[in-house]
Amino acid sequence: MSIIIMIIVGFIVGLIARAVMPGDQNMGIIMTTILGIVGSVVAGFLGQSLGWYAPGEPAGWIGSVVGAIVVLFVVGLIAKKRA
Repeated sequence: MSIIIMIIVGFIVGLIARAVMPGDQNMGIIMTTILGIVGSVVAGFLGQSLGWYAPGEPAGWIGSVVGAIVVLFVVGLIAKKRA
């Protein structure tokens, strides 16, 4: 059941990050979900490194969205460099 919740939350976080980040992100539902999940992982890792979260504590909604925006920004830089 936790995997289904992770997928749903990842999708919602990915949608919010894509709405906040300016520009055109051509992503489907699956890539949006992966973006949200990776953003949550990035936020959790950075939060634990900075001492904001205890080990094993998940990142919050705002942290997950910020993490997803960071991932979108990095992907945008890499895509721009390739083109």
